[in-house]
Amino acid sequence: MKIVIVTGLSGSGKSEAMKVMEDMDFYCVDNLPPALIPKFVEVCSQSQGMIEKVALGIDIRGYQFFKDLDISLKYMEKQEYKFDILFLEADSNVLVRRYKMTRRKHPLSSEDNILPGIEKEKDMLKLLRKEADHIIDTTNMSPRELKDEIINLYNEGNGKSNLIISVMSFGFKHGIPLDADLVFDVRFMPNPYYIPELKEKTGDDIEVRDYVMNSNESQEFKEKLEDMVDFLVPNYIKEGKNHIVIAIGCTGGRHRSVTITNLLYDYLKSKGYRVLKKHRDYTLK
Repeated sequence: MKIVIVTGLSGSGKSEAMKVMEDMDFYCVDNLPPALIPKFVEVCSQSQGMIEKVALGIDIRGYQFFKDLDISLKYMEKQEYKFDILFLEADSNVLVRRYKMTRRKHPLSSEDNILPGIEKEKDMLKLLRKEADHIIDTTNMSPRELKDEIINLYNEGNGKSNLIISVMSFGFKHGIPLDADLVFDVRFMPNPYYIPELKEKTGDDIEVRDYVMNSNESQEFKEKLEDMVDFLVPNYIKEGKNHIVIAIGCTGGRHRSVTITNLLYDYLKSKGYRVLKKHRDYTLK
């Protein structure tokens, strides 16, 4: 039986994630008190195959809930129940904006000051975040992008391997992604930023992609990058890795890095790998 614990920061998209899991034929229970998890899983395991996939939405509304969750997860490990923890998060300012748009009250905040509650929740969940098997940052994600990422994570796969490859664009001026396994610098490529009609576009636009790739250096880099991942990925699979993050960086994360990330994503998909794509900074200035 496959068990996924869906948790994370309030307002980060857990309810949306549970809807996706339900569409994927998971038996979903939202807001289950953590103390009840072992009993619920035990009942599901005795369903004689009627329940094969379970998703449990867990909100941490207080210290006691956190203690109960820790006890429940340790019990499940002892009983050799296999489970994944899916942790959703988002930037604090984005969470504040989401709460103001929905006019909902944050569970740990006063009505007139949301941010302290968000920071308190982050602190409470930092240990759980470290235990997570998968972390999704929904800061710049649409519901459709979140859906695609969850489907990639929890679909049955294609038999290629259990490896998930995350390809991410970023801007060096906003910092290198801390979780990157491989980082490639594409700041040597032609820069559309200095072309007035391309400056406000992104690497998702074909005009930008054509400009970036219209050089021998860009074409040669693309070929060498594909050759490198063709060598590395099978060796990562042989080593037993289940997730690698490839980060492609340019100055601002809007043009060159987005172009190469899109091309690499398409290439890896064509090879049959399970691939996730994220443009971290392309909405930033």
